[in-house]
Amino acid sequence: MYGADPTEEVALVARAKRELLLRVHRHRLRREDLEDCYSQAIVELIANARNGSRFSSRLHLANVLEQRFLSRVHDRRRALAGRSPMQAALETSVPLGSCEDIEIEIVDRRADPVQLTILRQELRNMQALARQLTSDQQLALVCEIGLQMERSEICRRLGWSDEKYRKVAQRARTRLRQLMAEDAVSP
Repeated sequence: MYGADPTEEVALVARAKRELLLRVHRHRLRREDLEDCYSQAIVELIANARNGSRFSSRLHLANVLEQRFLSRVHDRRRALAGRSPMQAALETSVPLGSCEDIEIEIVDRRADPVQLTILRQELRNMQALARQLTSDQQLALVCEIGLQMERSEICRRLGWSDEKYRKVAQRARTRLRQLMAEDAVSP
């Protein structure tokens, strides 16, 4: 195909088709599962390309990619529907501490109640002190710590540059440390 490296051709087509295929089939599975299926299809195509398989054109390659992707999607749906008891159990399980649902507290009988009480109080103090940060600093910490978002996602959602995020988050952590140190010293 065009005399180019076959694995490069797979990469180019995979990159071009990714968002379209994920968007078109979003009703079939969760985003994470779709991305996993897409990755599996790409790995298979790269392995085939390295083993000498050739495609007549990029359109042919795109069609093969879509077929493999859909095959992985159907396999995943079958697993979730009950062919795999473990996958079915994981799919119907409730995440601990999700934002939408009631918080479920897990009791650790090994935990020291005194230490746990101290940690909870420190967390309440930190939460109160965080209110003294600027709104951008609070937002950066909430996204990073509370929501466990990646830097790239935070920047994309907030419209910030990497540099702005780095500076805001660094200043927020430094200021919060200072406030906590001052709070520990004051009576």
